[in-house]
Amino acid sequence: MFKSINPANHTHLASFTSLSDEALQSRLEQAEKAFRGPWKTTTVDHRCRLIRQLAQALRTQQHHFAQTISLEMGKPIAQAEAEVAKCALLCDYYAKHSPAFLQDRLLFDDQSQGMVVYQPIGAVLGIMPWNFPFWQALRFAVPALAAGNVILLKHAPNVPQCAQLLETLMVDVLGDPGLFQNLFIEVEQVEQVLAHPIVEGVALTGSERAGSSVAALAGRAIKKCVLELGGADAFIVLSDADLPAAVEAALLSRMNNSGQTCISAKRLIVEKTVAAAFTEQLIGAMKQLKVGDPMDRQTRISCLARPDLLDNLERQVNQSIDMGAEVLLAGGRMEGQLGNYFRPMLLGKVKPGMPAYEEELFGPVAVVFEVADEAAAVQLANDSRYGLGAAVWSADRERALRVARQVEAGALAINNIVRSDPRLPFGGVKRSGFGRELSKEGIKEFVNIKTIVVN
Repeated sequence: MFKSINPANHTHLASFTSLSDEALQSRLEQAEKAFRGPWKTTTVDHRCRLIRQLAQALRTQQHHFAQTISLEMGKPIAQAEAEVAKCALLCDYYAKHSPAFLQDRLLFDDQSQGMVVYQPIGAVLGIMPWNFPFWQALRFAVPALAAGNVILLKHAPNVPQCAQLLETLMVDVLGDPGLFQNLFIEVEQVEQVLAHPIVEGVALTGSERAGSSVAALAGRAIKKCVLELGGADAFIVLSDADLPAAVEAALLSRMNNSGQTCISAKRLIVEKTVAAAFTEQLIGAMKQLKVGDPMDRQTRISCLARPDLLDNLERQVNQSIDMGAEVLLAGGRMEGQLGNYFRPMLLGKVKPGMPAYEEELFGPVAVVFEVADEAAAVQLANDSRYGLGAAVWSADRERALRVARQVEAGALAINNIVRSDPRLPFGGVKRSGFGRELSKEGIKEFVNIKTIVVN
């Protein structure tokens, strides 16, 4: 049973029954029929026309979709609307660029002709998280559909209404229900999906533990795998940075989605000469954040998505404080408040061995580090098993680029925050995963890059 619970007040919204193994097998056969029918051989131009219609449908129903996101996982309503709008821009991008991305490529033309063609591979399973329930699912699905694949979605258990809305939306636009199917399946049934011959790949966005497990299953089945896992992104502020702009960006990055974002600025690494001023300004800005009902448009910080996430964040913070971390801005669980609410906090003097140093903090808790110089900043930034994103702030472009090239991460932003952008490949290194989504690289993760030589 998949239950939808409003995290703001713990009320029950809806329930959905898990698929039996027999029903799942029928869904897989439906996916195979849809792929081997007209979809595999449709032109990319035809698929792009449908993706343009998908963009229009997202815009038309933006508020409805955003309300469901906010009710089901607690995202502030204005941010939920922005998420849906970003999904429409994603569709615009692939509708425009997919024909060029997938065009046959001539390698040489002398006595023989060599070329590369890009062909769909079958069904791609997406195992997606709850924190961006529309964006994450469509980020993997839209380019895969544009390439001619069909989609199987296993969404997070706490956002079943969002998952069902996505399937309804896709069927309305694409027509064939086999092209995009939402699967209410248990973790144990993922192996059954990956074992089916029509399924040729899996994309997962989630925890390190989930990624390791799915990668092992994909390896056993010899299926392509793309993983986007956790992050502890460094946000480096050098001595010559524009401090007010850096503070504003750090606040936006760290507190977006109530701190429940893989690519948020979780480790604020500041040169000693400006550390006191940066911290003072950040504390002042954090105090102004409104905490409250996700349906209130003035809310900047709402509730965490599940009670266990609240409990785990509280454990990480309390253990770190017990080990010597300093509370620079008090916050924490809002006692007596119905719902999973946690007031923003800022920690300092965090050392190796503390949960706030070693683990990903998934909630509105920032950690600030003071370092002697840029070399120390790079060393601290790289002292993490994660490598998803990072940011560098400096008025000196060459200095910022020098530091950025040394930081071990899949995405770097200079004088900006890290965002996933349809125009740019996105993914991590180290324990943050492998493979890329978005841009030209993303659409080619799940295609057969076939070489043809004509003599």
